[in-house]
Amino acid sequence: MKLSVAKPIHLADGPADRRRTPRTGVALVFAVLALASTKVFAQSSTDAGAASASAPPTPPVVTVLQSSPKVARGYIFIAPIGTGSLAIPVSGADAGPPPPSDAGPSAAGPQGPEIIDDEGRAVFFLPLSGGLAATDFRVQSYRGEPVLTYTTGKGFGGLAQGLTTDTILDRSYNVITTVHAGNGLDADQHEFRLTPQGTALITIYNAVPQDLSSVGGPANGEVIDGIVQEIEIATGAVILEWHSLDHVPLSESHQPPPPPTAGTTPYDYFHINAVSIDTDNNLLISSRHTWTVYKLNRRTGDIIWRLGGKSTDFALGPGAEFAWQHNPIAVDADTIRIFDNESNGVPVLPYSRVIWVKRDDASKTATLVQQIIHPDKLSAGSQGGSEGLDNGDTFVGWGAVPRISEFDAQGNLLFDAELPTGYDTYRAYRHEWRGAPSTPPEATAQANGDGTTTVHAIWNGATDVATWTVEGAEGDPHGDLRRLASGEWNGLDTALTFTGTPAVVRVVARDAAGRDIGRSSPVAVAP
Repeated sequence: MKLSVAKPIHLADGPADRRRTPRTGVALVFAVLALASTKVFAQSSTDAGAASASAPPTPPVVTVLQSSPKVARGYIFIAPIGTGSLAIPVSGADAGPPPPSDAGPSAAGPQGPEIIDDEGRAVFFLPLSGGLAATDFRVQSYRGEPVLTYTTGKGFGGLAQGLTTDTILDRSYNVITTVHAGNGLDADQHEFRLTPQGTALITIYNAVPQDLSSVGGPANGEVIDGIVQEIEIATGAVILEWHSLDHVPLSESHQPPPPPTAGTTPYDYFHINAVSIDTDNNLLISSRHTWTVYKLNRRTGDIIWRLGGKSTDFALGPGAEFAWQHNPIAVDADTIRIFDNESNGVPVLPYSRVIWVKRDDASKTATLVQQIIHPDKLSAGSQGGSEGLDNGDTFVGWGAVPRISEFDAQGNLLFDAELPTGYDTYRAYRHEWRGAPSTPPEATAQANGDGTTTVHAIWNGATDVATWTVEGAEGDPHGDLRRLASGEWNGLDTALTFTGTPAVVRVVARDAAGRDIGRSSPVAVAP
């Protein structure tokens, strides 16, 4: 039989590097996450001879612009958000009001956590509905095992609307547990970081009444308090709660306050957007609107030092100043890597950067030791982050641009890709991951007018699939099925077209050694 394998995703500049962790297929997602369920999605079984399953969801198509055999191993983790779901204007500037609480799915199309390979092919996709958007999708460790984590909510970039949920999935994509803010507060979607102590670090935005006349705002105004909570995952107990208003005055902000006539428009003076752990187990937090990284005593919440901003404890050398930043991460005891936006819609510098800033605690100075600037001089008006990879590369999500890139240790661009128009991804990561779905593969089949049949093979997150085999029968759907065609895994929707029109088909997933690792139920070939 003749066979063709559809390739819906193409590279912009030549062939892609095909080196990757074991190939995977992506299964059909019939239902979005239900918090009361232990599974992220459910699949309906298909009896032999029944009609074909419904088509799989179509994730946002990521276009790979450049790749290299030198990239680090692993998949790419993103959470595409339609810009209509953000409380940030498309231009990138902060301060836009949240979208309506009854906002539907993004006008850009489906959105949710997504895993892709180095060719931009979807490996896993969880579409969200009801106006929910996901952020910070990545691999972390919980109880000594690799897990997937992400947040879901509404109003990202501003005040949350309704409940924000932080979710942990196991290797089979089942929900292990969910985490929520404590003490009557609601979480924000900027950070969900697991710790070796079995706790989670989260951020919270909470509007409270405040006299803003000292900074030129209304006397009867409101201000957004930037809050960090550390929560014991197993019990939900709040171990640490830190409030910016207890430690950082309004005068440190670079964000203009609402005018005196604005009434109760909340003043987002702090805009906390990251929490991470320093090498000495204390905390680093990022305040976008004060242009400052704060080091906190993890036990008391006291500020140990400020890096950057109006009240910096360090004199910053040439190139070490930053503005509107995200995602500070400790590289060693003296060095922090920062995604330096340099813009909130109005650029300070004409491009965003990833910078490495080294502190000298004795002399109270800080120097720029390294920086990465994208060759296209990308300027991210909001969002973004960077990740240090084990091979020395740096992986960068450019936030609102929206691009994702990988650079080697010398700052050379190895990988570059972009999301479609109308989408952002708050952060992006590269991780090695091996998924083992608890549900079987699915198949759909359609007879074509030219005497051929097209079969779609789908299995959500099964990272050991190398090839698909199509088996079928001409007559009795309960009889023996014989091999009709085969082809390489080629993304979420691997389409295989062959000559002939069987009555029923099923798909068989095989690993790189040719072993049978999963079979779909037989489905009828639609006329």
